[in-house]
Amino acid sequence: MLEGNQAARFNERQKGALPGDLGLEWEVVENGHAKGGFTVRAGHMSPNGFMHAASVVCLVDTACGYGCVCSLPEGATSFTTIEIKTNYLGTAKPGERVTCEARLVHGGRMTQVWDAEAVNETTGKAIAVFRCTQMVLWPR
Repeated sequence: MLEGNQAARFNERQKGALPGDLGLEWEVVENGHAKGGFTVRAGHMSPNGFMHAASVVCLVDTACGYGCVCSLPEGATSFTTIEIKTNYLGTAKPGERVTCEARLVHGGRMTQVWDAEAVNETTGKAIAVFRCTQMVLWPR
């Protein structure tokens, strides 16, 4: 388990990977909790003019994954995602800010369950609710 707010570490680590390419920025990444967001730009959009669902799922899934890393039981080496579920409730336009907050619901020896909500900060409305289950990995 990593102690304290690891946001700066994860902001740096994601450079050159999908979360960095999408401009995700983290305020809080710690045991049981993660909070961050991005400002919507053209690269987050679908050809139909709405924000691409994958942009939102990248944000919420990354928040849960980073939080999971900080919440691993002592001796665990990593995790892998077993299942994700997203309900989309709205969208955002270029220039608007999308944020999310993720919370650990269950932190067991073999699994973690996380919930996250993405919000359009401009309108104050929820864009998506998300739940994932992570399998904790141990040395062989």
